Amino acid sequence: MKKAVILLSGGIDSATTLAIAGAEGHELYALSIDYGQRHRVELEKARQVAASIGVKEHQIIRVDLRGIGGSALTADMEVPKDRTQEEIARGIPVTYVPARNTVFLAIALSWAEVIGAETIFLGVNVLDYSGYPDCRPEYIRAFEEMANLATRAGVEGRKRFTINTPLITMTKAGIVRRGAELGVDFSLTHSCYDPTREGIACGRCDSCLLRKKGFSEAGIKDPVRYAA
Repeated sequence: MKKAVILLSGGIDSATTLAIAGAEGHELYALSIDYGQRHRVELEKARQVAASIGVKEHQIIRVDLRGIGGSALTADMEVPKDRTQEEIARGIPVTYVPARNTVFLAIALSWAEVIGAETIFLGVNVLDYSGYPDCRPEYIRAFEEMANLATRAGVEGRKRFTINTPLITMTKAGIVRRGAELGVDFSLTHSCYDPTREGIACGRCDSCLLRKKGFSEAGIKDPVRYAA
């Protein structure tokens, strides 16, 4: 079995990506990042998802981005609520964390080189998303090229690193359907940017609204609770 590192946030996209990697026959090494996010409940959900799918190893690495801030997820800024689909699709919102996927992929690349994995899975998509620049195909291609220039394994020709983004052209509804087909337990997942102290999803942030839309369009009941 070929080893793969899968970035796992605990949301429906990364959970489905993890299941896809497993279905393709990879030995699964899940990686979650504790970056000081206000929705840290997702880390416990990531543990549960990893256990339910059966990973070889699950690492949670701490990189505190609150010291940098610049995002509603890592600083004392309001998370946007009740935006329309048109508003969500327009511009880059304050929930964008500066260079987050670059930081995450760099850590994943480091672990991949150490364990001898050639593939990194990332659950980004460009259709139903919040306008993040580090979710675009051109960014993924650029990072993949850099990965093979910046590593010993790449330079010596022992490995050719690839960034696999199986969801990149899928709608949220398509992702929900694919996850359901693969047996993902969506009750274990968390998508909300601004949950209550009890960890209940707000139901009003961009991520909650996109999740609700995805389940509704997929014709599948969302098993998580919402505060609104």
